[in-house]
Amino acid sequence: MLKNKTLLITGGTGSFGNAVLHRFLNTDHFNEIRIFSRDEKKQDDMRTRLKNDKVKFYIGDVRDYQSVEQAMHDVDYVFHAAALKQVPSCEFFPIEATRTNVLGTQNVIRAAAENHVNKVICLSTDKAAYPINAMGISKALMEKVAIAASRSLNNTTVCLTRYGNVMASRGSVIPLFLKQIKNGTPITVTDPKMTRFLMSLEEAVELVLFAFEHGNPGDLFINKAPAGTIGDLAQAMKEICEAVNEIRIIGTRHGEKLHETLCTREEMFRAKDMGNFYRIPADNRDLNYGKYFEQGNKHISEVEDFNSHNTLQLDTEGIKKLLYKLPLIRRQVLGEEGVVQYPD
Repeated sequence: MLKNKTLLITGGTGSFGNAVLHRFLNTDHFNEIRIFSRDEKKQDDMRTRLKNDKVKFYIGDVRDYQSVEQAMHDVDYVFHAAALKQVPSCEFFPIEATRTNVLGTQNVIRAAAENHVNKVICLSTDKAAYPINAMGISKALMEKVAIAASRSLNNTTVCLTRYGNVMASRGSVIPLFLKQIKNGTPITVTDPKMTRFLMSLEEAVELVLFAFEHGNPGDLFINKAPAGTIGDLAQAMKEICEAVNEIRIIGTRHGEKLHETLCTREEMFRAKDMGNFYRIPADNRDLNYGKYFEQGNKHISEVEDFNSHNTLQLDTEGIKKLLYKLPLIRRQVLGEEGVVQYPD
């Protein structure tokens, strides 16, 4: 199905784009993979490192419809990963988060429809479920934009994935802990009881590929990721590195939750169990508002959301097993050679 096809990855110079390239570059899947981003330095670094004619580079910004539209010509599939995703920066510049995450997504979907792209997979985050910060709110609205567009497009399928924190990705806590351990400074923990979903970059790619294969218009896919506490994660990092650093509790930061949610209660009521994944079909009710006053479902209140507190909980030993699989840990801690470490 993927032979002689063209894939476009927005935000393709990031960790996700690098992981997708690692997955497909030396296969007969996709005749051409286009990297679309606004960072010419990262594109040049990627071009120099790969030296592969299968990969084509397009400078542009999802905020600019014309640059997106030009890159979309003759594309068959799109993985839409471009986003502003750092919580603090989005808190200070929420309109910028809106321009990239919401309006940028609308530009990608519109350009895809105009160019008869077969399928668009939009990448979202657990912070979009019950959002409390600007990044999560902008991603939640991005999901609504994608689902709304999916209702009216006949030739282009738009669906979504939502996943939790990717372990060792840029700006995440594992590289911070590793830096603190190497510098001999205290390991700073916000709240040791705070839980987070734990998934690798490869698992994020698997989720997108599952959506790519099984997604219907407006579908949202999540994976049944395990979770652990931040306290256990810090302790696991100490033990792996054989460190003696103090663990210092600094308190919850602005815009943080105690537990993250991957699937809300309302979504879980509609969710279809697909083994390692949940598929949440789009809510395709019409605009007949009268129904909202006369019809409801009393069983929704009996369903729990799927969050980092009620999923499978890993202890310190379980977290260590996941950490040992990470390229960052295998290279910088275990000293293994030849391990592919995706650049940020």
